[in-house]
Amino acid sequence: MIYIIDSYAWVEYFLGSKKGEILKKLFLDSQNRFLTVECCLAEIKGWTLKNNQNFDEILKIIRANSTIMKIEEKDWISAAEHRFTQRKTQSDFGLIDAVLLTKQQALQCLIISRDKHFRGLKNVVFMG
Repeated sequence: MIYIIDSYAWVEYFLGSKKGEILKKLFLDSQNRFLTVECCLAEIKGWTLKNNQNFDEILKIIRANSTIMKIEEKDWISAAEHRFTQRKTQSDFGLIDAVLLTKQQALQCLIISRDKHFRGLKNVVFMG
């Protein structure tokens, strides 16, 4: 199975939380492939700054366990449509979350997240 790991899931993993155990278990299955969308790196960097964590070390772990996925112009355009649609039911649905949905649909994979915006959406492993 292919999984897109969002920022919130990575944070739970790095915290070593019970919710982060879900991702840890998925890493153990060699059949699984993991992707991190590049815009999530900015969110993770922000988390490391706020929590006095070493971003370079965390980035090494992310790269060792997932492939960093670039965002193309067409992805941003499609994400704007996803955001517009999601904001009909979630007024604060963000553009980065919409980018993840765009990539998820293009790759026909799953998103793993603890972000409340993904709760109840199709093709999401919610770490709740």
